[in-house]
Amino acid sequence: MSTDEIRHCQVDDKRIISLIRQAEIVAAGHLQSKIYGRLKCQSGKRMLRKNRVFFYSFKQAISLGYRPCAHCMAKEYAIYTKSLS
Repeated sequence: MSTDEIRHCQVDDKRIISLIRQAEIVAAGHLQSKIYGRLKCQSGKRMLRKNRVFFYSFKQAISLGYRPCAHCMAKEYAIYTKSLS
């Protein structure tokens, strides 16, 4: 497992689909805003390919400085915001 995110613009769609089906990729994120969420998140599905990154785990996303999505991960986001105060 890599320690870096997988940038969608640098990987073939067939490879991404294969990794998702094999449950190797479990989360996606937005490169500039540093937000990660579930693969089925409606907010995430609207982002541009050049901004989309994928993660092997939620822990990986956190370790790379991403925060949880307030839409698809509301519980995790609430915990995150409380940790900031």
